[in-house]
Amino acid sequence: MLLRNTQKGMQTIIVTGGAGYIGSHTIIELLISTNFNVISIDNFSNSTSRSYQRIKEITGKSFETLDLDLCNKEKLYTQLSKIKNIIGIIHFAAFKSVPESVTDPLSYYNNNINSLTNILSFAQQQKIKNFIFSSSCSVYGNADDLPVTENTPLKTAESAYGHTKQIGEDIINFVCKANAEFNAVLLRYFNPVGAHPSGKIGEFPLNRPNNLVPIITQTAVGKNSLTVFGNDFDTRDGSCIRDYIHVSDIADAHVKALNYLIGNKNKKNVSVFNLGTGNGVSVLEAIRSFEKVSGKKLNYTIGARREGDVVAIYANNNLAKTELIWIPKYSLDDMMGSAWKWQQTLEAES
Repeated sequence: MLLRNTQKGMQTIIVTGGAGYIGSHTIIELLISTNFNVISIDNFSNSTSRSYQRIKEITGKSFETLDLDLCNKEKLYTQLSKIKNIIGIIHFAAFKSVPESVTDPLSYYNNNINSLTNILSFAQQQKIKNFIFSSSCSVYGNADDLPVTENTPLKTAESAYGHTKQIGEDIINFVCKANAEFNAVLLRYFNPVGAHPSGKIGEFPLNRPNNLVPIITQTAVGKNSLTVFGNDFDTRDGSCIRDYIHVSDIADAHVKALNYLIGNKNKKNVSVFNLGTGNGVSVLEAIRSFEKVSGKKLNYTIGARREGDVVAIYANNNLAKTELIWIPKYSLDDMMGSAWKWQQTLEAES
């Protein structure tokens, strides 16, 4: 519900998907490091309202919330038109499972594209000038050269999820081309992992997770089983290579991107940044890192390759370092340690 505690005259940031994994961590950074009013929109399709209480426990601050499906354009306009002084929108809300998007592509096109066009239409109607889009390294597909830069040609997406991110970027580019006053940042993040250092909030999939790290931590407590999908890829140990980046580093980048736009530091009205550490880590290396920091030996099996998986991807992050003044702080061991701390919090609460 909307709490109606917005301080008069203060500028407001809307965060869509704010109860989700990256959205919740970004709200924490916004509340700690800025003076904006924050309004979170989420329909809890893959999240829980408990995230909001966790954010308040960590920050000691309150913020406003709306239970709203962005695909419902009429309700979106009705609810959001009441909000004043909106200076920017950070758009996370989207379905994000690569395997699910392979088996059920239409739900991904329906949800991810319609929610984006609706929130962009609202931004245009209300003359909101600053927009940050949650994109993904999946837009690169199986890139010919590594590491990828922002100018790396985009290949055919390996999943419907990745394709929706490519389409989303195209839509935003055309909107910005049509309206020179509208500014957007497209953040292509690689593989967000880990949890807030407090251990009070982290990734919390409502169903069986598809991402590696929550599967690892659940396996460590006997609540899941771990399969490495393929050990015959053309990589150093045969498993897929990814660029794992701590979720708090990702959240920090969103705040920096917001300040970048609001401070008129952007050189053009669409800016693209890779958010990764710049280091490629194999699935087996990630498993070994977790085993080291947790002291837990994981039992895992080697399975067949999974449809939709890219062989290897990692970032050149020089542009984000230069333009956003953003430098990742957390190591792979930090990521795994924070994820394990979060899993232990969940175990204590269960």
